[in-house]
Amino acid sequence: MLYGKRDRAFLRDFPMFLPDAPAQTELIAKTPSQSRTSILYKFSSDYILREQYRNPWNEIRMGKLLEDLDALAGTISFKHCSNADSTTRPLLLVTASVDKMVLKKPIHVDTDLKIVGAVRWVGRSSMEIRLEVIQSSRRLCNLVADQLSNFSLETSHPSDSLALIANFTFVARDSKTGKSALINQISPETEQEKLLWEEAEERNKMRKKKRGEPKKEIEGGEVDRLKELLAEGRIFCDMPALADRDSILIKDTCLQNSLICQPQQRNTHGRIFGGFLMRRAFELAFATAYAFAGSAPCFLEVDHVDFLKPVDVGNFLRFKSCVLYTELDNPVQPLINVEVEAHVTRPELRSSEVSNKFYFTFTVRSEAMKNGMKIRNVVPATEEEARRVIERMDAESS
Repeated sequence: MLYGKRDRAFLRDFPMFLPDAPAQTELIAKTPSQSRTSILYKFSSDYILREQYRNPWNEIRMGKLLEDLDALAGTISFKHCSNADSTTRPLLLVTASVDKMVLKKPIHVDTDLKIVGAVRWVGRSSMEIRLEVIQSSRRLCNLVADQLSNFSLETSHPSDSLALIANFTFVARDSKTGKSALINQISPETEQEKLLWEEAEERNKMRKKKRGEPKKEIEGGEVDRLKELLAEGRIFCDMPALADRDSILIKDTCLQNSLICQPQQRNTHGRIFGGFLMRRAFELAFATAYAFAGSAPCFLEVDHVDFLKPVDVGNFLRFKSCVLYTELDNPVQPLINVEVEAHVTRPELRSSEVSNKFYFTFTVRSEAMKNGMKIRNVVPATEEEARRVIERMDAESS
C-alpha cells in the first residue's frame, strides 16, 4: 500500500491530540536521520499503482507526483516537530514555498521509483525539507531495483538515477492562536548534512533579502524592452490583417477552470494541501501548452512557488493560465513558458484575490519538431502583460 497522504501518515505515526491541550514548550534538537522518510513506488510489479500514475502518453503524471512530494514533505515536517508527547497540542504546519524544480531526466511509469526526504535546515519557526526523486534507467532497472531500498540522501547515486530534487519550506503556527511557533532545531551529523544545511541557510537569506527589496520599476533601457514587446501586439490590435502569422497574442492562449475545494483535499487542520494546488495548476498548464503547441508537451521545470494566502475547504477556486512567452532560439528544443494564477473567489463578498502564481516550462518532443512542427512567438497586447513578461524573463535569467 502506498502511503503518502499527510493525514493518514500523521494519524498513523503520531498519537492523537486533544484540541484544548497545552502548547508544546520543550524543544529538542533532532538529526536529519530522525525525520528521514521514503516512499517506494513498485511500478514494475504493481499494475494498479502503475495505472494510477500513467498519463495518456504512457508517461508519469507529473502533477500527481508533485502532489505526492508536498504530502511527503508535510509528513516529514510533522515527524521533525513532534516530541511524541500526547499531552500537548500539535503545531499547524503549512507549505510556505517550493524552490524551483528542474527535471534532470525523464521519469518512466514502468520502472520502480523512490522518493527520499528529510529536514535539512531549521529556522525559528520554519524549516526546509529536501526531497530526492530516484529512478534507475531502464537498462539498469533489474540490477538496481533490489538496491533502491538502500538509497539515502547521503549515498552517491548512479549518474542516471537522480531525476528530481525538491526543496520545500514549511512554517509552523500554533494551532489554537495562529501565531508563529518555535520548532525543534536541527543537528547535522555528516559532512554532507552540514553542506546541505549551509546551502539551505544561504537560500533562506536570499529569500529574506528579496522580500525586503522594493518592487523593481521599469525605467531607462527597460522602457525600450517594453516598447519592443508591445510593437507586434499593437499591430495585432490595430491592423490584424498585417500581423505576423508566426505570432499569437497572449490572450489567445488562455485557458481556465474552476472548482469548489472539498473536505477530502484538506490537511489535518482544515486547510487545502499545497500539493493539491500544484497538481491542479500543473494539469491546467499542461493542457494550455498542449492546445498551444498542437502536440503533447514535455515538462522541464516549475519555478519557485510562494503560497501567498491559505485556501480553505469550501473556497471557490479559479485557475487561469496562459502561455506567457516562448523561447525559440534552439529549434530542437523550443521552450513554452506557462503562467497559472490561482484565485480564491468569494461570491458572497463579491471578492477575488490571488492565492498562488505558478510558472511551468515545457518543450515538445524532438520527433514533432523533425516532422515540421513550428512553435509560434507569443506577444503581449497590453503594458500590464508586457511587464509580466519582462518580470518573468528577468527572474529566469537571475
